[in-house]
Amino acid sequence: MSIVEMKVPVIGESVTEVTLSEWLKADGDYVELDEAICEFESDKATLEFPAEAAGRIIHVAAEGDDLEIGALVARIDTSATPDDDGGGGSSETPKEAAAPAPKEETKATASAAPAEPATNYATGTPSPAAGKILREADVDPSAVNGTGRDGRITKEDAQKAAAAPASAAQKAAPAPAAPPKEVKESSSPAVQQSFSRETRTEKMSRMRRTIANRLVSAKNQTAMLTTFNEVDLSEVMNLRKKVQDKFVEKHGVKLGFMSIFAKACAQVLMEMPDVNAHLGDDEKSLIYHDYVDISFAVSTPTGLVVPPIHNIESLHFADIESKLKTLAAKARDNKLSIEEMTGGTFTITNGGVFGSMLSTPILNQPQSAILGMHNIIERPVAVDGQVVIRPMMYLALSYDHRVIDGSSSVTFLVKVKQLLEDPTLLLLGL
Repeated sequence: MSIVEMKVPVIGESVTEVTLSEWLKADGDYVELDEAICEFESDKATLEFPAEAAGRIIHVAAEGDDLEIGALVARIDTSATPDDDGGGGSSETPKEAAAPAPKEETKATASAAPAEPATNYATGTPSPAAGKILREADVDPSAVNGTGRDGRITKEDAQKAAAAPASAAQKAAPAPAAPPKEVKESSSPAVQQSFSRETRTEKMSRMRRTIANRLVSAKNQTAMLTTFNEVDLSEVMNLRKKVQDKFVEKHGVKLGFMSIFAKACAQVLMEMPDVNAHLGDDEKSLIYHDYVDISFAVSTPTGLVVPPIHNIESLHFADIESKLKTLAAKARDNKLSIEEMTGGTFTITNGGVFGSMLSTPILNQPQSAILGMHNIIERPVAVDGQVVIRPMMYLALSYDHRVIDGSSSVTFLVKVKQLLEDPTLLLLGL
């Protein structure tokens, strides 16, 4: 027997440990060279682990295990062939198990039950990762068609079912039976009322643990302060309405608020390099940037990620919208690479898409500032001595007071406000 050991590879300089989030190949499956056998969840992204040889896979680690770089994940028996009956288990099966049974027993066995290949997962059983997604989305596993081995419900199956709760999968589920007649006719409150006192404990995902640690670090290790302003988005909305059709026709994407806010921030950041700077590792020097890489907060099923778009100051609005669309899709599918998660000199987060009216965003270290956008609300404001109804948004800038003075933070928000309330200045770079 020839065995190849599969160990956790070096993923990045700052990554010392990963979590085995899901096995993509069952124990005993035959795998081809470079075929993905499992998924690792690191501090920043989810990565597929390809097979280093063809053969029968033997699991060593289990789903949910935290593994250090270099830890043993699985073994591959390269002496096995695709025609071998792995039986869904280890290829190290005793020879006695393969010996033919006596003729007298063969007939009895055959008449008792037809021979079926052994499986690791019963049809319709979700993997641990899939089960968690289905529970959070309140989706019945029996209403989901599994596409994995032997009908197993994979994480992708669960994500599709969770994204479409009113889909045919749920429509196909049997209608709930009418309450038993005894309960319906009972007048006793003790029978009609039912209160749950159950609890459950689930291990935090590696990404959620990383987010928690970084948020605490940002609160405890920086002199964070937040300043606010409000912006009248009448002119921005008029601009989008006026050019939207031509913009889509020419570029194939819509002109959104995010690219306009990003360009406004980039223009002001180039004018105010201290807001675009951060402390060095020794906390005795400041690192300035002659470019603007803006990180955009994207909500995913496993947590918040902030992939950056580089050189915003040099990109067209359409380029920003296209890159945002691509990054958001990759983030929600857990397809972002380590490189796509690295960098950023400033962050924008939009709580308005969830209905937030006002908040104080937390810094994305080592960056020194983050802009919080909020929902647009039509409300009365005073303009030239008259009360008018305008689409207003509150802006919040959280910043590290060790790097940015209070006057600089206020000036930054005022300049961004001016560009948004008169987009002509933004388009002309004034």
